[in-house]
Amino acid sequence: MTMHFDPVELAQELIAAPSVTPATGAVFDVLEAALIPLGFTVERFIDGIEPDGPVENLLAVRTGSGPKHFGFAGHLDVVPPGVGWTGDAFAPEIRGDLLYGRGAVDMKGSIAAFVAAAAATPVEAGTISLIITGDEEGPAIFGTRALMVHMAGRGIVPDMIVVGEPTSVNRLGDMVKIGRRGSVNIWIDVPGTQGHVAYPHLADNPIPKLVKILAAIDAVVLDTGNDWFQPSNIEFTDIEVGNGATNVIPASARARLSIRFNDQHRGADLVVMIERIAHGVEPAAKVLGKISGEAFLTPPGELSGLVAEAIHAETDVLAEMSTTGGTSDARFLHALCPVVEFGLTNATMHKLDEAVAVADLYKLTAIYRGVLMRALVGRI
Repeated sequence: MTMHFDPVELAQELIAAPSVTPATGAVFDVLEAALIPLGFTVERFIDGIEPDGPVENLLAVRTGSGPKHFGFAGHLDVVPPGVGWTGDAFAPEIRGDLLYGRGAVDMKGSIAAFVAAAAATPVEAGTISLIITGDEEGPAIFGTRALMVHMAGRGIVPDMIVVGEPTSVNRLGDMVKIGRRGSVNIWIDVPGTQGHVAYPHLADNPIPKLVKILAAIDAVVLDTGNDWFQPSNIEFTDIEVGNGATNVIPASARARLSIRFNDQHRGADLVVMIERIAHGVEPAAKVLGKISGEAFLTPPGELSGLVAEAIHAETDVLAEMSTTGGTSDARFLHALCPVVEFGLTNATMHKLDEAVAVADLYKLTAIYRGVLMRALVGRI
């Protein structure tokens, strides 16, 4: 038995529930109310404390008679709307052929399309789950990782997962993400001794030492890329001394850098490399690294192939397999099973007047249904 479900109506209801990260409450109520009539068992739980929580997460499972289990992952939290919208960011409005509202593209529209696709997929085809967090746009500490712990406790492991991030660039279906680079932020603190600039022999200026450290780091070439990944890059993102006086040698100097790295590296190894460079100049320098996620690749195969087939069947577009862009929760989920990302066009995500083409919501629903049928029963 299948049910007709309108993805545009659900997208509007989700947009109308403000959910700036970290999200809890009403927006999850909307999704739960849509899933229960479709036969899903819905579990919701809240994890974490301030400042990075509390975060609400949702796991919904509809068990089918078929042997395979397909998972869809996404997030209901959104970035702050900002000032300057033509209308109210949380009052969804269709103008012309576009649906406007924060989250229309990233990624309440994709979630609505998947729910509609699940409604149109026979229960007997197989098991379908939704792995939905309220903390993808934030620190992502109490979101998908907490969901994965919850799933492990229940013995829930999908055979494959699609993350509904807005991966399309110029038109729906032109890009599928099969991997992502890793990300690590690193802070370098160089100590010194404060003193008067007229008496430098009584002080120890940390700034020249920090400059030497940064120059040595800037000279590093991590790699030249490979078949699926662009070269890793190191970018300096902040230098801080905080010295308000013109005649004082500061007591310390600090810098921050960000490394986006491909699958030739591990985050911890890069932190050790930066620490080694810093200590070569100043043994007392302190280095702190925070790894946001490791690089991963789902090599082209069954999952990317059936997604590409479903896209082509509905749009005639030949999808490009890519690893470009920033991080997503796929950086955690790939530990469970093969994962790819595919969703709406990303031109307006995180921007003022974020909008999705209404027609694309219906096309994406058809694509997701095609993915489900190919994944669960091998045909549409």
